[in-house]
Amino acid sequence: MTSPAIHRITTLDLTVRSQAWPFAEERRAEIAAHFADKQRERPQIWNGRILLGRDPVLSDGHLAASYFEADFASFLAWRDWGFPDKAVFNGFGMGALRASDGAFVMGEMSQRTVNAGRIYFPSGTPDLDDVRDGVLDIPGSVVREIEEETGLKPEDYRADADWHCVMTGHAIAMIRILDLDLPGEMARARIEANLAAQAEPELSAIHLVRGLGDLTPTMPRFVTAFIEQQFAAR
Repeated sequence: MTSPAIHRITTLDLTVRSQAWPFAEERRAEIAAHFADKQRERPQIWNGRILLGRDPVLSDGHLAASYFEADFASFLAWRDWGFPDKAVFNGFGMGALRASDGAFVMGEMSQRTVNAGRIYFPSGTPDLDDVRDGVLDIPGSVVREIEEETGLKPEDYRADADWHCVMTGHAIAMIRILDLDLPGEMARARIEANLAAQAEPELSAIHLVRGLGDLTPTMPRFVTAFIEQQFAAR
């Protein structure tokens, strides 16, 4: 696995273009069979349209890349088969909720999702709802995912101006710190109340990370690398 590299970014330039994906076209039958297996395990998943990236360029606090449309089944196969197309990356936004007492707030994915049991910040692979005038709107994607997963709205937090881009080779997590005016336990209780009111919540539990001892193997490496850097800076 590639060791994560973390870059402080001030601007994002992520264009969306019509591009073919040879991996998806050439292995269509295998991909369909793989997705059918996954649907038998978790009937709630569906083969929607998502966006993946190519050609990332990072320079002087600026990240540029081009994105293209693909189906979720192809993305899932690419991920599960060890990222065979190395020219493609999964680039997504994450909202790092930080409580007023310094605790980071993360969600545990429910059993109905393809990432069941994994613990990380609210996020999601970008889709067509995140495109504005041919550009991928990662800030808007973060706002949408935060509200969908936790019920929190933009007026509930203060967003940091910069991004922490954690790069692992096959993934770029664009993480923005979102400061809450609530201590950790109150933030958790508020989100849990919202989850209890949802018929099919994406999250099954809320976890507070107050130090490195709270990190677990169920957290992706790009998340733990970000947390390690944050606590080292305190």
